[in-house]
Amino acid sequence: MNITELTGLTGDTICAVSTPQGRGGIAIIRVSGPQALSIVQRRWQGKALDSIKSHTVHLGRLVDADGEILDQAVLTVYRAPNSFTGEDVVELACHGSMWIQQQVVQTLIDAGCRHATAGEFTRRAFANGRMDLSQAEAVADVIEAQSRAAHHVAMNQMRGRYSDELKALRDKLLHFTALIELELDFGEEDVTFADRSEVTALAHEIHTSITRLADSYRDGNAIKGGIPVAIVGQTNAGKSTLLNALLGDERALVSNIHGTTRDTIEDTVVMGGTLFRFIDTAGIRQSSDAVERMGIERSWQAIDKASLVLWVVDVTSADTSMARDIMAHCSGKALIAVLNKTDLDDDFAARSELNDLLPQDTPVVAISAKSDSDVEALRDLIVKTAFMPSMDSDAVIVTNARHYQALTRARDAIARAIDGLDSGLSGDLLDQDIRECLHWLGEITGEITTDNILGEIFSHFCVGK
Repeated sequence: MNITELTGLTGDTICAVSTPQGRGGIAIIRVSGPQALSIVQRRWQGKALDSIKSHTVHLGRLVDADGEILDQAVLTVYRAPNSFTGEDVVELACHGSMWIQQQVVQTLIDAGCRHATAGEFTRRAFANGRMDLSQAEAVADVIEAQSRAAHHVAMNQMRGRYSDELKALRDKLLHFTALIELELDFGEEDVTFADRSEVTALAHEIHTSITRLADSYRDGNAIKGGIPVAIVGQTNAGKSTLLNALLGDERALVSNIHGTTRDTIEDTVVMGGTLFRFIDTAGIRQSSDAVERMGIERSWQAIDKASLVLWVVDVTSADTSMARDIMAHCSGKALIAVLNKTDLDDDFAARSELNDLLPQDTPVVAISAKSDSDVEALRDLIVKTAFMPSMDSDAVIVTNARHYQALTRARDAIARAIDGLDSGLSGDLLDQDIRECLHWLGEITGEITTDNILGEIFSHFCVGK
């Protein structure tokens, strides 16, 4: 089965609106396929497309089947194979009227196009070798990026940094296989080949690289979905007020009645180029109310899942009775102690109480969430404390759950090979583990894949991309 059959693509010509749905100043309609130029020519009044050079832009008119003018438009031609899809591509920039968009697409379909399915342009780019599968998935991540950090990671992947690293790993695995097969072919003859110490060192090197990629998924997932920050503390400490202040919106209900928040409330905001996902939790205290206890249990769960915890303390009461329980759940996590309600008490009696409870070097910031006093300083501290990889580096960071799963299986396979080397396992059995490792890396790039996997991946793309 060739790649075109595997991807479920045919040789027809497709079209779709590539800009977001709705009315706008300009809309882009993309056409791709072997008949792209001839089909568009039937609906184009302007320079003959067969004489147009690739990557040039031209002004003309779009007409319907009866020759009635639909719009004045700008046309750009990209000739195969030097286009996004690897096929002949025509992009039509027309006015953003919904009616114009619909009429242009319909007249192109009447002239011989088929309406593109979700992600079909990118799927054709993959099928035609313009990008591997990990790069194709990065296209969707670039479109969906909600922060500078997410955009940086997705662009690195789309440009092939991730693919290059996986290729280097595959080359090392193939060299490993070659050494093992050499052992199998000449193991009983008087032939000098790499001894097992070299093979073992190579296996450990591969295992280290795969582990580094797999471990980066935690940061990558946080960058993509938002770094989870749990806002915790006892009842009426001002957690919901702080959430609203950080978001700049009245997202959570605020009341001076203890136990108002009975469930977690989540929302996101970009700070310092990174997306943060703030989680307001139920106040932690001893309670006999069954519903409130359920909310408190979810507070503990939120702390366990968070990368950063904001422990909010009411300076007017300095009640730290639940502090030890909170600290136990925060062990090993980034933590900021937030002394709140400084507008009501500027003595900060709570600070001395906290000094005996907080881990050494825990940052402490005093604010008034209600009056927005020093909240900006807290924002800066959050960005600094929630350390993320430098956005100026080219370090490969994994953000895709499918890739993470494949990497963990590849790591398991190379780990088995290392165990086999240590125990003197025969080369043919070692070779099986190495080939399994190659298989899982190949699934990431699309060198080994199935139509079901491709269908699932590209179904999440928007139509027109």
